[in-house]
Amino acid sequence: MNGRPEQFAAEPNELLVERLRDGLGLTGTKVGCDTGQCGTCVVQLDGRSVKSCLILTAAAAGSRVTTIEGVTTRGGELSGLQEALRQEHGTQCGFCTPGMVMALGELVENTADREAPTEPEIREWLTGNLCRCTGYHSVVRGVQRACSAARTEIPAEISGAAAVSAPAGSGSASEPAPASVSASASASASASGKEV
Repeated sequence: MNGRPEQFAAEPNELLVERLRDGLGLTGTKVGCDTGQCGTCVVQLDGRSVKSCLILTAAAAGSRVTTIEGVTTRGGELSGLQEALRQEHGTQCGFCTPGMVMALGELVENTADREAPTEPEIREWLTGNLCRCTGYHSVVRGVQRACSAARTEIPAEISGAAAVSAPAGSGSASEPAPASVSASASASASASGKEV
């Protein structure tokens, strides 16, 4: 959990979002719709963005779980994506922001050594995250800024060396990344291909 080992017993029907918020006090992961529609509960499971209200805690056993609390540096500095969203005014009320950062973080992470996503690709990636404040324009600009920064932070000899698996929801024709967990407690993948 955010780079630290955690061991506990979970009820068979316990949702991951319940364990995160109620069991571990990681309240940055929000509960919105309880049906996997809004995206406020998105976390990363082994590097893939998933909706924690649709995943059983038991299904995450042995996996690497990252929440919004695990994104900032130990010194409290914002991640590149968080800083880009701040600079582009990509947050307003902030309720959806943790889920967006966790979902978009996967996209930005997989952009460093491939062509930057287009605006339509970014918007497609955002289909699982609802925001009532920003209209998404500033969020898209923030992602573009973060992807641009991510691509300039790696050495040139690495940038074109190998193709990476397409991040879920990118719309790319590349080979998709393998699923992280069993889908016993999750809905089927969304139309965009992003694991939900």
